[in-house]
Amino acid sequence: MFRAMRRIRQQLDEKECMRILENNTHGVLALSGDDGYPYAVPLSYVYSDGRIIFHSARKGHKIDSINRNAKASFCVVDRDDVIPEEYTTAFMSVIAFGKISFLNDGDARNAIRALAEKYHPLDSPEGRERAIDDEWNGVSVFALDIEHITGK
Repeated sequence: MFRAMRRIRQQLDEKECMRILENNTHGVLALSGDDGYPYAVPLSYVYSDGRIIFHSARKGHKIDSINRNAKASFCVVDRDDVIPEEYTTAFMSVIAFGKISFLNDGDARNAIRALAEKYHPLDSPEGRERAIDDEWNGVSVFALDIEHITGK
């Protein structure tokens, strides 16, 4: 179902792919957008237990696209070294493929806590909880369940 990497020598092992997902702060979610056009959007995320967790407003292009087709890919670039004398760039990146599901309230609350802790680790748990409460009614939380991952 998924293609093998063409440049197999450059393929990262699963451990290195997980390191990249765990240590970076943003990536690009690619969806099937309106009228058959691709829709790619940069997002903050947290990686946990084989899932990539995101949050968003409850309405919009992203949500409409997911509701229409839950299949997606998510790309995280860890390194981007330009090598001028070789007219090339040395990338280190991961692309995860899977299906997106919206999380129920209990799972969503735990996921948004993980996001809040990742992006504001210096705040107290109480401070993060207040921030979550302030925005909760306008937030949708969803996860990409990884079916296939490649890194190079």
